[in-house]
Amino acid sequence: MAKLNQIIAVEKGVKSKALQDITAAHHKVQKPALLAGISRTYRPKDEEGEQLPPESTRVQVQAEDVLREMAASLTRLFDVTATKDWANRTARADVTVDGRTVLADVPVSYLLFLEKQLADLHAFVKKLPTLDAAESWTLDPSTDWWKTDPVRTIRTKKVPRNHVKAEATDKHPAQVEVYYEDVPIGYWTTVKFSGALPARRVNELVERVEKLQQAVKFAREEANGVEVTDQRVGDAVFGYLLG
Repeated sequence: MAKLNQIIAVEKGVKSKALQDITAAHHKVQKPALLAGISRTYRPKDEEGEQLPPESTRVQVQAEDVLREMAASLTRLFDVTATKDWANRTARADVTVDGRTVLADVPVSYLLFLEKQLADLHAFVKKLPTLDAAESWTLDPSTDWWKTDPVRTIRTKKVPRNHVKAEATDKHPAQVEVYYEDVPIGYWTTVKFSGALPARRVNELVERVEKLQQAVKFAREEANGVEVTDQRVGDAVFGYLLG
């Protein structure tokens, strides 16, 4: 008895062949010349008249034959797809991570949905913002933000000063150079806050998503290992359509 994963493996090829066969059938019946035939003979008006050979063209395509050929190809497609879909109704498996059953008795169609969602979630989690590793952070319970320890810095003001390079004389004025000196006038106390996550937390989330991804893939393979019962719906469908 075949298994569901074997049916899934051949389904793509069956679909491709059916599409080719349908396309070929469509082209055949859309060419009137292939469906047309003729037979004609010539008889002169009198015995002395010119004798001409008969002419004939055979019918190359019979629409009923094309229908039967197309039905045969589609019957295979209908049967394979039905076998898969009927089996999907019973194909189920548990999603288990580290011995813990996260989801029980999950249909294979939902496992496929989960795989897609977890791939998107994995990409999102990997790009989560992390706290600046150059700072030391603690969680502030009053705001639920991360914060750094207070850091005090000096606020300064540039104050002009005079530097006498040469004293005044009775012939020349004093030579004075102006420069600026940074003079402390106060203190800044700075605390940084952040809504980002510790790198450890992001790594933990990424690991959890990846473990769940593997578990879902394993469950899908297990579910697809269910034995299938061949469905014969094609004969019923085309027995009615072409009967």
